[in-house]
Amino acid sequence: MGSAIENRVSRRKFEKEPITDRDKENIISLINQLNEESGLTMAFIEDGSSAFGKLRKSYGLFTNVRSLILMKGKKDDKDLKEKVGYYGEDLVLAITDSGLGTCWVGGTFDKDELPIDNGEELVCVVVLGKVEAPSLTEKMVRSATHRKVKSMEERIKSDQPLPQWVQSGMKAVLLAPSAKNTQKVMFQYKNSTLSAQIVDDYSMDLIDLGIAKKHFEIGAGGTFELGNGGVFRLDSQKNADEDIT
Repeated sequence: MGSAIENRVSRRKFEKEPITDRDKENIISLINQLNEESGLTMAFIEDGSSAFGKLRKSYGLFTNVRSLILMKGKKDDKDLKEKVGYYGEDLVLAITDSGLGTCWVGGTFDKDELPIDNGEELVCVVVLGKVEAPSLTEKMVRSATHRKVKSMEERIKSDQPLPQWVQSGMKAVLLAPSAKNTQKVMFQYKNSTLSAQIVDDYSMDLIDLGIAKKHFEIGAGGTFELGNGGVFRLDSQKNADEDIT
């Protein structure tokens, strides 16, 4: 999964050819597994192109959108948006590992074209599909226009030197996607305890909170509590005893 973190980029242009039945089955299986674990009701849509067919909604930003995942859950789930980010990024990274392209999409689509049950809230969607390998020219353009990434020092506050496990987790966080590249999720390491929070607690930023927590867990090894300001627990105490570097 670590390689997927490094390889994942948002892809908005897809090939016309649909994904294979095998890819579809693997994605649906993973969605079912994560839904059971999280209580979410995420769903795979084989052809959701109608939600991106109106230029006024998609602004022409996407090409050949077909398959997508509805990122949704029960309206009364107080942690819904954070869970969507956390478990959704699990999906995105697994799909990236399979060789397909993905993109988180928050609002540039027509929600009325997508099936949502009563009592559910559609938070966002993840579009996915086959993508061409970028040409040398595209790679050069992407490198020249690469999104600005805040430094580790800008993303974490600490009253002591950072242990290696914290640094490893933060390196993974710096590669996490965020809405409009705002990178608002802040971490704090104080009294040997690490936590994560959104300073400006806008509801959509809670998706970013879940995504950032998932990245930190992958980088450091351990588990975050749900909630704004949730505390991180290491898998084993030996990580906490590593030499500070």
